[in-house]
Amino acid sequence: MLAREWVAVTDQRTILGWLATQLWGERVLIASAIFVGFVMWLAGLHLGWVSFTVLLLVIAGLVRTDRRAAEGNARTMAVPAVTVPENDAVAAGQDDLSAIAAVLGALDAPALLISARETVRLQNRAAEAVFGAIPLGSDLAGRIRAPGILDMVRDAISAGQPRETEHAERLPSETVYVVRIAPLAEKTGEPLWLLTFRDVSQARRIDRMRSDFIANASHELRTPLASLRGFIETLQGPAKNDAKAHERFLGIMHEQATRMSRLVDDLLSLSRLELRSNVAPDQTVDLVPLIAHVRDSLQPLASELGVDIVLDLPAHPVLVAGERDELVEVFENLIENGCKYGQDGKRVDVALSGGTHGVPVEVSVKDYGPGIPPEHVPRITERFYRVNVEASRSKKGTGLGLAIAKHILTRHKARLVVRSEVGKGTVFTVKF
Repeated sequence: MLAREWVAVTDQRTILGWLATQLWGERVLIASAIFVGFVMWLAGLHLGWVSFTVLLLVIAGLVRTDRRAAEGNARTMAVPAVTVPENDAVAAGQDDLSAIAAVLGALDAPALLISARETVRLQNRAAEAVFGAIPLGSDLAGRIRAPGILDMVRDAISAGQPRETEHAERLPSETVYVVRIAPLAEKTGEPLWLLTFRDVSQARRIDRMRSDFIANASHELRTPLASLRGFIETLQGPAKNDAKAHERFLGIMHEQATRMSRLVDDLLSLSRLELRSNVAPDQTVDLVPLIAHVRDSLQPLASELGVDIVLDLPAHPVLVAGERDELVEVFENLIENGCKYGQDGKRVDVALSGGTHGVPVEVSVKDYGPGIPPEHVPRITERFYRVNVEASRSKKGTGLGLAIAKHILTRHKARLVVRSEVGKGTVFTVKF
């Protein structure tokens, strides 16, 4: 190519310009050679100048070839460092975290991704619903304050092995978790650990319900069953031909059988409530017509006992989150107890207040009976606890009414407050 360009160029001044253009880029050596050749040309040494120019082209070609080869070698040697730069490694780690976040988001159980320094790297929506939003990079102990879980996490990280423990939360309702931590593959450039929470509350409640039902049923059903058996044996033996004894014993047996039926119904109702104690109601109920309905349904019993049920209800609606049937059961229980055990006062006052301008809703049921001694007040919502056993059984009570009311109110995020003064009556107040 150089030969063709050389034949095409006839003017020596053009040749000089072409040489300068081609060779100026070879730095000082080539530039100096051009200057010397130009001086030789001015001195009239044309043949020497041509020979020198050819030599100059050879040198320029060699220099340029060597330089390009060196540049090519440099690029080849630099390939490994360019293909895996630090930014790409960071991007790869971010891609891995994004993949892990997508998997965690598909889980319905709370899950946290933590580092070996016990800082939170990721959390899924289920964990956010349970623990609230945890700032990424914050310390795990700042949000989860259970010593058992934190000790398990530290033990697992130090040993490099999975660990598992059981943890119970008491508020807002009793919840039991099986908490497990296990290491993940180190694809993100640092050791990561997956902390999961599996809710086993339902299984624990079923187990406890089964054992409680057996214990309570065997304890409370023993007496009426013994009575039924005794009367049956009497009717089959000494009173076999006694018509009057038949009539009297059959009445008692019917009463005992009815008592057992009420007891089993209350036990089943209590068990169902315990299974749903951590499920918040999703309905809205107006307490004004609800309490009026309860008064109307209990009016025949109140009239029979000689008790007047007096209502103090506001003119505006009072709305609360709840299930109507369960709230009806609560207020039926409280007002019926007021009529039965406060019968001597001849009156039960039911007052509803709050519900507007941010004032909490309260329903109070007040009787004017003998009252409850102070040592019994803290225990009256326990199962089968009776202040007066004979009085309770004579009034066909099972000892489970207030326990059922307490469980319903716990599910409704409400509480039952009891104030009583011996000789002056009792006030049951439901605070939503």
